[in-house]
Amino acid sequence: MDLLSIKNPAFLKGMSNAELEELSADIRTFLIESLANSGGHIGPNLGVVELTVALHKVFDSPKDKFLWDVGHQSYVHKLLTGRGAEFDTLRQYKGLCGFPKRNESEHDVWETGHSSTSLSGAMGMAAARDIKGTDEYILPVIGDGALTGGMALEALNHIGDEKKDMIVILNDNEMSIAPNVGAIHTMLGRLRTAGKYQWVKDELEYLFKRIPAVGGKLAATAERIKDSLKYLLVSGMFFEEMGFTYLGPVDGHSYEDLFENLEYAKKTKGPVLLHVITKKGKGYKPAESDKIGTWHGTGPYKIDTGDFVKPTAAAPSWSGLVSETVRKLAREDERIVAITPAMPVGSKLEGFAKEFPERMFDVGIAEQHAATMAAGLATQDMKPFLAIYSTFLQRAYDQVLHDICRQNLNVFIGIDRAGLVGADGETHQGVFDIAFMRHMPNMVLMMPKDENEGQHMVNTAIQYNDGPIAMRFPRGNGLGVKLDEQLKTIPIGSWEVLRPGKDAVILTFGTTIKMALQAAEELQKEGKSVRVVNARFIKPLDEGMLNEILAEGIPILTIEEAVLQGGFGSSVLEYLHDKKASHIKVERMGIPDEFIEHGSVDALLEEIGLTKTQVAETLRDLLPSAPRKGIGS
Repeated sequence: MDLLSIKNPAFLKGMSNAELEELSADIRTFLIESLANSGGHIGPNLGVVELTVALHKVFDSPKDKFLWDVGHQSYVHKLLTGRGAEFDTLRQYKGLCGFPKRNESEHDVWETGHSSTSLSGAMGMAAARDIKGTDEYILPVIGDGALTGGMALEALNHIGDEKKDMIVILNDNEMSIAPNVGAIHTMLGRLRTAGKYQWVKDELEYLFKRIPAVGGKLAATAERIKDSLKYLLVSGMFFEEMGFTYLGPVDGHSYEDLFENLEYAKKTKGPVLLHVITKKGKGYKPAESDKIGTWHGTGPYKIDTGDFVKPTAAAPSWSGLVSETVRKLAREDERIVAITPAMPVGSKLEGFAKEFPERMFDVGIAEQHAATMAAGLATQDMKPFLAIYSTFLQRAYDQVLHDICRQNLNVFIGIDRAGLVGADGETHQGVFDIAFMRHMPNMVLMMPKDENEGQHMVNTAIQYNDGPIAMRFPRGNGLGVKLDEQLKTIPIGSWEVLRPGKDAVILTFGTTIKMALQAAEELQKEGKSVRVVNARFIKPLDEGMLNEILAEGIPILTIEEAVLQGGFGSSVLEYLHDKKASHIKVERMGIPDEFIEHGSVDALLEEIGLTKTQVAETLRDLLPSAPRKGIGS
């Protein structure tokens, strides 16, 4: 079938199961071939082909609302809703988004990039439906890994209590990004092996109804037998006790099973949970055999071998450098433990876990719990390293503020993927952490200029005993600089001058240092002397160096690959205000007050004007036409 010609899912209504099987094969072939070029979340999407087709055949999108939790499993949904012709632009600049996008299609009714949000969104939609008196079906599709998120459990509790009509699809593939952990995962494992119970219960109920009534005693006995059957066949009856009608487990790759259960769910009043078992990566052997999450999301790959197409990197990855430095220090300090919210592979903690299994904690998709658990460890004189992506740290704001900073606990937070991350787009850009952490009392926040300084910052963080400390580092690989053999500590709050200059000064850190140096070199050719400072400590500021700059009276340009509102540049302005240095000219460059969509990092930087050319132009406008006088001169 020509998938590029699909306009909407209506064509599915008249197809037989045999034709749907052929369509499923075509979709898998298309995904494997397309994503080999662009990369993307291939494993999750290969696993939900039949489920997505079945939902669109049985229900009527966009009237009926499909909410894809996390959203990385929505590629098949995009194909069936008329976006196949745009698939060659997937996750590319100005192209098709890798997640549901409301302004992309009327069929995308809920935008997601973080997990465990679909049930709360669905509850809101169901409440609105009932207030307005309409009759659409609400169908959140949530993974087994996302159920470890506390927000999902809060929503289950509320939905069950309100008895809202809703069909929750639990897509159980036994993996999220990494293998799932925890008691809920274990419970779902028991359910997988329990077989169907709903149909057995219904058969028994049918038999009871055929027995002639002999007063209320027999009827009461029958009800007790039915209730006992629930507990016999489904261990714990977790979902039924939450107020849901539980259906399943269902083979998520069998159209016959899917249609039978979806039609039954449509007729059932109140909230229904349909437990669907799928195989992540189904139809492509390298993805099917993946046990650690490598094929959850990938770059380009070779179809015939499954080998990833990656440029040879001379430098270590930032994630690997940080985790391996922590691992090295852990050999000498038994207090060091590592915590990750379901990202052991992305955070490169596999080596630490193998060497120190008793000191490695993967808590599942539970960022809030991870942060507060780190706080608890710190109260007992342990040295917790909380490895977490910037975008996911947003979810633990209160725990970092209330539980870590307020108690001034020695927790080291490694903020991975800080700055622009590219293809995953606006839900994953790590550009907010400075603004939401800078105002937290007791917090130290830093970012290295290269991997050698990075390893020393890790050591500094581990040796620091005066409260919480966080280190930002970008996605990808370092610069390839030589690493010192001996680790050292860096004085907290100290900056360093990378290039001297007397006409103006650039204060920046991390990934934007390169463009600052290049701009300064360009202006040197024009006879302008620009100093470049590695402002590696975002908090606290190097007040001594700032006072020297104020005494000189030269203009200041701050640059950050983070939001300007409340960011590093704002802290410099606040300092100047407090020093009543209104005569100092200051300009700030950074991320504007908008969400940055997907695309290559270079393309995004160009779009927002964060380039060496724009830095040089900003400096030309900032530099005085005549030498400035210092304070008091």
